[in-house]
Amino acid sequence: MRTNEIIKEIERLPIEKRILVIEKAIHSIRLKEDKNNMKKAANTLSHDYRTDKELTAFSDLDFENFYEVR
Repeated sequence: MRTNEIIKEIERLPIEKRILVIEKAIHSIRLKEDKNNMKKAANTLSHDYRTDKELTAFSDLDFENFYEVR
């Protein structure tokens, strides 16, 4: 289906359904953008997390036994 055909079909819908279609479209665009931004950030920082020990200092404690002092 071509874009102008989709728009014509949307225009035939009642206003409530048209608003719903717009909301769903915007939501899907935002989700895609958020995923893309997260991937970019992860790729940008991955080298730092592999090489900078200060960024992962606390993860060295992950396998240590933890005892709460009371």
